[in-house]
Amino acid sequence: MLKNIFVSILYIFINQSIYAQIFVSSTGNDSNPGTIDFPLKTIPTAISKVQAGDTIYLRGGVYSLSAKISISKNGSSNSFYYLFAYNGERPILDFSSMPVNSSNRGINLSGDYWYIKGIDIKGAGDNGMNISGSYNTIEYCSFYENRDTGLQLGGGASNNQIINCDSYFNADPGQGNADGFAPKLDVGTNNYFYGCRAWQNSDDGWDGYMRGANDVSTTLENCWCFMNGYLKDGNASIGNGNGYKMGGSDDKTLMHNFTLRNCIAFDNRVKGFDQNNNKGSMILYNCTAYRNGTNYSIVSALNTGKTANVVNCVSLGNYGNLGNFVLQQTNSWLSLFIVTDADFKSIDTLGVRGVRKSDGSLPDIDFLHLALGSDLIDAGTDVGIPYNGKAPDLGAFESGFVNAVVNSKNILFNFKLLQNYPNPFNPSTKIEYIIPKQSRVILKIYNIEGQEVSELVNKEQPAGEYSVNFDANGLASGIYFYKLVSGSKILTRKMILLK
Repeated sequence: MLKNIFVSILYIFINQSIYAQIFVSSTGNDSNPGTIDFPLKTIPTAISKVQAGDTIYLRGGVYSLSAKISISKNGSSNSFYYLFAYNGERPILDFSSMPVNSSNRGINLSGDYWYIKGIDIKGAGDNGMNISGSYNTIEYCSFYENRDTGLQLGGGASNNQIINCDSYFNADPGQGNADGFAPKLDVGTNNYFYGCRAWQNSDDGWDGYMRGANDVSTTLENCWCFMNGYLKDGNASIGNGNGYKMGGSDDKTLMHNFTLRNCIAFDNRVKGFDQNNNKGSMILYNCTAYRNGTNYSIVSALNTGKTANVVNCVSLGNYGNLGNFVLQQTNSWLSLFIVTDADFKSIDTLGVRGVRKSDGSLPDIDFLHLALGSDLIDAGTDVGIPYNGKAPDLGAFESGFVNAVVNSKNILFNFKLLQNYPNPFNPSTKIEYIIPKQSRVILKIYNIEGQEVSELVNKEQPAGEYSVNFDANGLASGIYFYKLVSGSKILTRKMILLK
């Protein structure tokens, strides 16, 4: 899932005997010492007291706020600042009393190396959160009913990770600016979204419009985007109404290199996946579109050296418009396939707004998952995303089914190490590999410093397909590598343990 992207995420275990914990409660007092029994009342006071490596814990409840929270302190790669909801409690930062104003953001994060988790932000007079810092992680947060984009990245923001977050019902007075998520304008590069949902925002779900930046890269993985271009009451807005707006610029020359993997777009008022005159590269792998005004739209020629690849994608209904410069392979609208409702377990959107799992991951749904017997199963091209069976399925959701008729290419004659699944993982993940002939096989796990942490396989094995479970209990969160050796051949992949 995370192959060939620049992820600089390294989560650090908090050694409670070394780093301070400061508690904040809506019923606290800023003259208190900030202990769990005598908490502070305000987040800015807590921020003024912490040093890199410390944790601010927010107790559950509603915090009625009228002024933005500015975070400018900088941590480092091995010493983050932490702002966490306390032990499964859900704090709500309610900025509804703020007037509408471009400076009235909920949280303004200009610092680097912050990790913010488990917080709801609503009602801000502009963005719910605006990030101009870098190397930050925002996990399991929600942004809703803000008077501009829920979460926006700009001002050179780079290498930020937005994981398992929701952004919805955001609407500005003119209805043409409020997106769910917006890595846009003068944003930096290598920002990454995983497992996020954007719905019913007055403008777009994701907006990558450029003004002041050029040739930056953004990656989205396992994201859901629906009903954008509509207001909370269900009425159509006058905003753009696209799902994923992959770029664009005032002069129609700027480049936003946009990668989407395993993403779905449905019921967006105008377009599901929209080029919007972006001149950068656009990579769409295993995406699914349904019932958007136009499902896919990439029609304008790109700048020299840039490419548009659309592979293993599905459209239920007319796919839309793709220029002849778009490199296509094994998409559902190509001549091999006829797609109908029967290819899916369900086309009922029930559950798409459902409560996330306790770890923040997306809810389980049947919507747009392939049904047993669909000819879209095992019909795709290997693009480096983990799959079951003899070849990838088409669309965003890999099934557990294997078709009786598979690709004629026999993958057993290839030496392969597949991407672990799930990834990121906690605490266990599955590693699959294929060896073409009998040999001594060694499979080991290494940490980011190159130190061996586990040996999973070290024995003679006949040719075949193999699956090994790796349990990371006892290991710290962070980046790990797994290396497969078979005879003289060596393959290595990266994985992320996220606790």
